[in-house]
Amino acid sequence: MTVQNITPFGAALPEQIAFHRTELGPILGLYGRMVAAGEWRDYGISCLRDVAVFSVFRRTAENPIYRIEKRPRLRLKQGQYAVLGMDGQILKRGNDLKQVLRVLERKLIRAVQ
Repeated sequence: MTVQNITPFGAALPEQIAFHRTELGPILGLYGRMVAAGEWRDYGISCLRDVAVFSVFRRTAENPIYRIEKRPRLRLKQGQYAVLGMDGQILKRGNDLKQVLRVLERKLIRAVQ
């Protein structure tokens, strides 16, 4: 007897979830602007079996202040991209990465005196 894993739409999921070049462009663009503003200093990328995570750090030896996650299994439900805060709270979720990242861009806008 053979066991076969059946995935939606007949497509096989990869062994490891990762960000594509087109997804890293907007993420690294936002990261560069936040580094220039002095808000962020370091990042880390984790590619796991179910999720890819882009973690943002204020200082290198801290816990991440934000995590940008990609979970392809949720693309038909809540959306495959999510921005999570330091405490694990979901700040924004959806299928459009640029729209999801806008929650972090608002923190870049400050009142000028």
